[in-house]
Formats: sequence, structure tokens, C-alpha cells
Amino acid sequence: MLVMMSIYKAIVIFSLISAPVVLGRGTQHVSCGSVVKMYNTYYKVRLHSHDVKYGSGSGQQSVTGSQSQDDHNSNWIIKGTSKQLCKRGESISCGQNIRLQHLATSRNLHSHHFSSPLSDQQEISAFGEGGEGDSGDNWVVICDGDYWERDEAIMLRHVDTDVYLGVTSQQYGRPIHGQNEVIGIARPGIQAKWQTKEGIFIKPASMESQHLFHDPSEL
Repeated sequence: MLVMMSIYKAIVIFSLISAPVVLGRGTQHVSCGSVVKMYNTYYKVRLHSHDVKYGSGSGQQSVTGSQSQDDHNSNWIIKGTSKQLCKRGESISCGQNIRLQHLATSRNLHSHHFSSPLSDQQEISAFGEGGEGDSGDNWVVICDGDYWERDEAIMLRHVDTDVYLGVTSQQYGRPIHGQNEVIGIARPGIQAKWQTKEGIFIKPASMESQHLFHDPSEL
């Protein structure tokens, strides 16, 4: 199992770095099990994480905005929650609760009542082990229509605290120099708009026919 999981990660990382790969072109919806980069349309950065802890607040793994298009640390797996599961390849509905699991470290996008390091707003972190965390990992997809469209600018609202995933203009120094602060903001706005960019979009047929692509929640 560990070997197969490593193969899955290697294939996904190679695909996302080498070219924008799309599997399952029959639908333009974002789907459960897909691996994507989330692009902030206002600050033009991608949602990013890495095994670097905050020096204040929760001390958990930091989440930032990166200008790099090719960094594999900006890859996130779209998953259901423990109470609202989703099937691999199933279209994500507007209003659905999801989790975003960081591919490289298997921690979930998370928020809680800690202050962010630079702007003193709400901290966003990556939390949990092996994809297992708590209710602070759950986000609501805010979009128009019935389903989350690939090119649509959507928002993510945190279930526990009602903040929106956003970015500020403030940037970190060492060891993550030049990366933007990612925060939870109280009101929706242009700094909280996100699009899916480079990614592997999964549909059921592609999952069934490609045996190397195991359930990403197992990573």
C-alpha cells in the first residue's frame, strides 16, 4: 500500500508540474477526488502550504499564497467531510461541505480562533495527520448555479467560524520570503475569490480504468 501511495503522489506531482493535465473532459465541473491548484484571482497567487510551522498563533503548518505556477506544494485534493462524504468523480455542488487536503503533507486546510501572523486577522493553517483532522477542516463552497464550475470564481466559507478564505497584500520574510499571507476574513470580497487552475479532474470512468489512481483520501 505504501508503494502504491508513493506511485500515486509521484504521478500526480509529475503531471501537475509538467503540464496542466485534465482527466475526464466530459464535464466542466470540479469533482471529488480531483487534485487542483487554487488561484486567488485578486492577488494572483496559488494556495500553498509546506512543512513550515507558524512561529506564533497555533504553531501549526503554515498556509500562504505563492506566485509560482509549478510548485507541487500548491496541490490540494478535494475531499468530502466525515459527515458529508463524496464519491470519486462526483461533481461538487454549490453549498456542499468539503475538505482540501494538502497533497505533499496530507494535512487539511484549517482555521480556528487564532490571530494571523501579519495582519492580526484569523489564521489559516494546515492541520491533522494522514488526512484526519477535526471540524475546523470543513469549508462550504459558495458558487452560482448547481455545481462548482472549473473556471468559476468561487469562495470558501469556514463552517465553524463563518470566515472566508482570503489573501492579504502582506508578505512573509524568511523562510517563506515573498509569499502572501492567507487569512480568514469576516466578509466576502474580491480578495476571497478563487479559481481552480492546473489540476487533474477526476470522473468515475477514469478512476475505474486507471488502477494506479487510488482514493486520494488514503494518502
